[in-house]
Amino acid sequence: MVEQTAAELGAVDILVNNAGIQHVAPIGEFPDDKWDAILAINLSAAFHAIKAVVPGMQERRWGRIVNIASAHGLVASTGKAAYVAAKHGVVGLTKVVALELANDGVTCNAICPGWVDTPLVERQVEAQAREAGMAVDQVRDELLREKQPMLAFTTPEEIGALAVFLCSDAAATMTGTALPIDGGWTAQ
Repeated sequence: MVEQTAAELGAVDILVNNAGIQHVAPIGEFPDDKWDAILAINLSAAFHAIKAVVPGMQERRWGRIVNIASAHGLVASTGKAAYVAAKHGVVGLTKVVALELANDGVTCNAICPGWVDTPLVERQVEAQAREAGMAVDQVRDELLREKQPMLAFTTPEEIGALAVFLCSDAAATMTGTALPIDGGWTAQ
């Protein structure tokens, strides 16, 4: 992917790792194949992409790596063993990369969103509302109240704006950070 991107668009100066999948089950019932898939997509893919772009960034003495982790990279929830492990791994990977590249002109930071208003989340909310015979707004409110003091979903645009900031000159000395954008979820 990195080679193809460089061939078509030129050198990769900014990498945003934003892939993720989820499965929810108690640890004793968690399917091995789901564990392996979640770790592969949520953590190993970020490692391989970073490894592929770092030599060029070091050579050019400039680069920005932004890993989209999760509030679950900072705290845990039941039933989400693989997701929480992978997202904690992304935060740890972010810190290692930041330390190793601290004097190479390359920064690496993680964004840790809470609930994000996406079509995927909206479909989950609608399905829960149908199953429970509840109004969609009531399910959305309960979902937020369970974790976030601020009863508002983060938007993809807000996360994008934070990523743009982390890639700007204003953030040139920000590296190794895990920045929550989570409505206060991890402040508790």
